[in-house]
Amino acid sequence: MKAEIIAVGTELLLGQIVNSNAQYLSQELAALGIDVYYQTVVGDNLKRLQRAIEIARERADLVIFTGGIGPTQDDLTKDALAGLLGRSLHIHQPSMDLIEQFFSSRGAHMVESNRRQALMIEGSEPLANATGLAVGNAIAQDGTYYILLPGPPKEMKPMFQQEATKWLREHALTNEQPLYSRMLKFAGIGESSLEAQLIDLIEVQQDTTIAPYAKEGEVTIRVSTKADSEAEAQEKLAEVVTEIRNRLSDHLYATVDVPIEKIIVDRMSELGVTLAAAESCTGGLLAELITAIPGSSHMFNGGIVCYSNAMKEKLLNVPATLLEGPEAPGAVSAEVAVVLAEQMRIVANSDFGVGITGVAGPGSSERKPAGLVYVAIAHKGEPTLVLKLQLSGGREIIRLRSVKTVLYHLWRKLNELTSKQ
Repeated sequence: MKAEIIAVGTELLLGQIVNSNAQYLSQELAALGIDVYYQTVVGDNLKRLQRAIEIARERADLVIFTGGIGPTQDDLTKDALAGLLGRSLHIHQPSMDLIEQFFSSRGAHMVESNRRQALMIEGSEPLANATGLAVGNAIAQDGTYYILLPGPPKEMKPMFQQEATKWLREHALTNEQPLYSRMLKFAGIGESSLEAQLIDLIEVQQDTTIAPYAKEGEVTIRVSTKADSEAEAQEKLAEVVTEIRNRLSDHLYATVDVPIEKIIVDRMSELGVTLAAAESCTGGLLAELITAIPGSSHMFNGGIVCYSNAMKEKLLNVPATLLEGPEAPGAVSAEVAVVLAEQMRIVANSDFGVGITGVAGPGSSERKPAGLVYVAIAHKGEPTLVLKLQLSGGREIIRLRSVKTVLYHLWRKLNELTSKQ
């Protein structure tokens, strides 16, 4: 079954809100075995909306609308679809009763336009709104299925989960196989390099598909297949996942959709080891990502944002001879990164210490270019690892990539620690 999502609202076209509904619905429909081929955004205009519906029903079996079923005069989704289907609109009395009860219980006056939220297309089935007032509609005509949902995500998501999915299973999904997926998460490798190592699998994919998605500092691969049961799907997926793991074991940090900082927190907590961080150019971003994970208090001892040379010297005993002077390597150097990591580990009495220093940009510093970053990881009883990075991108991208690089190498060190136990 092919689907098209039509998001209705001029505010979407103006960029005033983000169309997160389409992302959510695409994921949910894929899980039902429904392929989303198109996503359309159209403003609050009757003729343009009807034209979008005409196009959609020519190329999709299922058309799902979000938005345009509220109380105002520019909420036109029901009007537009009813007009094209040659059907009338009428008030759904149970929904109207709920609306009247809502205003009455609050002692508020209900304006006449609120009646629009109870409108139903002739012959459609109501989709109850558990978190709002506008009733949804579901209807089939001439081989095409239509579902009308509210725009606000807090109303749309429950209606889809509780009402629309049930209607689809009863009326439309008679022969569809559900889609099952595994998410593989990689770090320390770019999307193009990862794809190059899997290109032979990607080029011959048929029943089981491989789709890479890049985020800053990480890459995700979704491995998907359709099957009659989860057991059958997992058997089909396992062969491909095993092959990918064999090729990219140095970078595959998880087979579930979690960020690498979550893996670091969990692994360190399990191993009973601790971490502390001294950050200069990243300004506490590593500490922020770590402490955003529940349970991080078990493994994160603390951090210092030592942005100035004075703070590096005063709090972490970085020698002035490293920081300033004609022969000094300067604050942005491998030597300073090592001292930051080693001193932070000692000060915090932690098993691991991290030091990050660099130039986040946009301009240069100490005659060193934006994107030059040194990171160091000190581990009790081992030589300190220090890395020189030359990163591209804006200020926030450089900061994030620096932190993700640290997390990747921490993950590698934790793997080594586990193998020794």
